[in-house]
Amino acid sequence: MAASSRAYCISYADIKAAYEVVRPHVHMTPLMQCSSISKLTGKNIFLKTENLQRTGSFKIRGALNAVERLKEDHSNSNTSCVITHSSGNHGQALALAANLCGVDSYIVMPETAPLCKKEAVKGYGGNVVECLNSEKSREEVANQVMKDKGGVFIHASQNPRVIAGQGTIAIEILAANPDIDAIIAPVGGGGMISGIVLAAKSIKPSIKVYGAEPEEAKSCYTSKKLGKRTGNPQTPVTVADGVKVSIGENTWPIIRDLLDDVITVSEDEIKAATKLVYERAKLVIEPTSGVGIAAVMKKSFMDLHGNGEEVKNVAVVLCGGNCDLKNMLEWY
Repeated sequence: MAASSRAYCISYADIKAAYEVVRPHVHMTPLMQCSSISKLTGKNIFLKTENLQRTGSFKIRGALNAVERLKEDHSNSNTSCVITHSSGNHGQALALAANLCGVDSYIVMPETAPLCKKEAVKGYGGNVVECLNSEKSREEVANQVMKDKGGVFIHASQNPRVIAGQGTIAIEILAANPDIDAIIAPVGGGGMISGIVLAAKSIKPSIKVYGAEPEEAKSCYTSKKLGKRTGNPQTPVTVADGVKVSIGENTWPIIRDLLDDVITVSEDEIKAATKLVYERAKLVIEPTSGVGIAAVMKKSFMDLHGNGEEVKNVAVVLCGGNCDLKNMLEWY
């Protein structure tokens, strides 16, 4: 069955509509080829540079689509504010989207989130509310803020309009290079990968789409292997702070049915891949972006079924560039 005919929380039509909403406000980030990484992998590697996106990550696509559409839903009422919990990038994006739309935003962030991300949320006009470093604490604090402030909660990965917004990445990748054979993107809650896989397979059914996860935070990998949505057993400890959460109920059906596979990578592999991009591609990325690069460099990626000679051109999504340089310097 074609991707566009399945019953999910969004359709390809929703992604195309989202692109019309966000296109005037976001950067069409370059799809850059990196010869050094291509030589190391034996594939033609193209980098979708969402680290150069507004707010420093892809998240502005989904946040802006959600808030703009929220204005339509509440055209006859007063939406006092928007609320979310986020390790940083979705929080920054929602803060900017809310600012552009003239509403307040409250962003619940783990106390361990990089300082640069907290300061950026404030810089975009958002109010930071700290919580403990666990999914349970995020949800409890966000619920309390909703009770105190009212407003509308916009989930970082499970809101359908957020998912549709993230799917616009695939539209741009395949418009820039229709010969792309595979796309790799990091997976946390699954909002980006589910939007990408639905859009990509609607545009080009033969394309392969792979998720990439830290070995310490492999909810998507485990779920695919077991055939049922499975959360991380405990709060992951990983340098890739953007993918510590488990995949959710809205993204799982799309991932279950359409995602070709998931590659897991070690902490050392993430650090090495991040460093490689700095040194060879001359791009500032956060460690979560390094997850996708680490995945494409693994022998296990080359050994995946159907990933032989017919897969020559691979796009890797560099999902963000909001890094804490002080912490990263300690690696070296």
